[in-house]
Amino acid sequence: MLRTRWQAIATILFAAVLLRTWDIGDPIIHVDEQYYLLVGDHLLHGAVPFVDIWDRKPIGLFLLYAAIRLLPGDGIVAYQIVAMLFAALTALLVAKGGRMLGASRGGAVTAGIAYLIMLELLGGRGGQAPVFYNLPMTFAGLLTLRLPDLAQRRAHDAIIVNGLAACLLAGLAIQIKYTAAVEGAFFGTAHLWFLIRARARWPLVGVATLGWAAAGLGPTATVLGWYAEHGLFAPFWFANFASIGLRAGYPVGQLAMRLLGIGAQLSPLVAGVILGWRWRSDSARFGVAFGWLAAAVIGFVAIGTFFDHYALPLIAPLAISAAVAMGRSGRLAIATLGLSLGLWLVETLVRPDDAPGARVVARIVAANQRGQCPYVFIGDTITYRLADACLPTPYAFPNFLAYTTEQGAMGIDEAAEVRRILKGRPPVIVTSDRQLDIWNRDSLAAVNRALATDYRRVMTVSRSNWHTIVYLRRDLQFRR
Repeated sequence: MLRTRWQAIATILFAAVLLRTWDIGDPIIHVDEQYYLLVGDHLLHGAVPFVDIWDRKPIGLFLLYAAIRLLPGDGIVAYQIVAMLFAALTALLVAKGGRMLGASRGGAVTAGIAYLIMLELLGGRGGQAPVFYNLPMTFAGLLTLRLPDLAQRRAHDAIIVNGLAACLLAGLAIQIKYTAAVEGAFFGTAHLWFLIRARARWPLVGVATLGWAAAGLGPTATVLGWYAEHGLFAPFWFANFASIGLRAGYPVGQLAMRLLGIGAQLSPLVAGVILGWRWRSDSARFGVAFGWLAAAVIGFVAIGTFFDHYALPLIAPLAISAAVAMGRSGRLAIATLGLSLGLWLVETLVRPDDAPGARVVARIVAANQRGQCPYVFIGDTITYRLADACLPTPYAFPNFLAYTTEQGAMGIDEAAEVRRILKGRPPVIVTSDRQLDIWNRDSLAAVNRALATDYRRVMTVSRSNWHTIVYLRRDLQFRR
């Protein structure tokens, strides 16, 4: 059916457009990417990440979103189209990787499409960090898959150059999300192993290892050096490396349910990997692919919170390793695509369309802010961007000040920061009637006291299975 390479490419690109077009223009696909776009926008206006606006993600992610903000529009459609391009290119690399392992063209295309569908199912519908960094990591993975052939030919120079490219790609990915360092370490180690197997002289091995390490660590070292030069090493180090260890854990039962959900959705690919190992024709390359997958799993487990989008880095190595089996077993290919497409269709049809309500909230906030900073205590951070509003705090991501999971993890008294914001009497406060067990009770109490005495409710909008509520300061006249 797919007789040429161009037909295969066209099929994967068509699948990317078909799957992701549904969400173009939706400003609230995921809370994380709303905030990434906000930080990127403020970076363009001179804000310094980790100082003027706070988060734990590497600055490379925010630089990417800042670059996207240079495109026309409010940034929402732009980042989603760029994310579609990244997803499509990664899917093409997945198909290429499948072919490198010996998969048929049909199996490789199935793997590429499966990658795209699994992105959708695991929280990658928009611009989550792995949607972007999976592209350089998959490229680096394909370069690493070349190693058995290069070692067999004792192509020392080619292995060294190959390793520099793979480690640099991983280094760039690390500046989008730090967990990519685990896979990057594997790529570097694999190149070292195969260079030794190619019987390179030890001085050459030593120089190559230093070069690969420099390529992989270079982007992060450059950023660290910039912050140190500007006297900002301490806030950079705390935000990027120290604060994550201070976060409270989630209940074991909740983590188990998340893992079960992720495992169920990835199970067709896992079955394909197991069968692919049985039917492998190139054990050396399959070994490299399995090592890459193991490194991705370690990175996933290391975070420990098991949100579905944290599993996005697993999809590319899983799909590549499953491509051989999906090419040999039509039943497996049909089952993989059928089940995943069925889940995607159900989720798409039952998902509430909350985008219009989010835009209405932003419009009301914009009309009533009166040159002051509104406060989104619980709600969509895209409200600040759509309302072109200033931020009342560097900790603008609502979870930071509102959830117990962040309490004591940011080097501040979160409730005191909420009280400081409220002391400034923001003209508008956005909150929610959502019921959670992880509210920071002191922060919530401070907001509730202020709302009861100084604010009145002016709007309630449906949001998922709860409501977003907009409050206006009592001394202000409501503007629609």
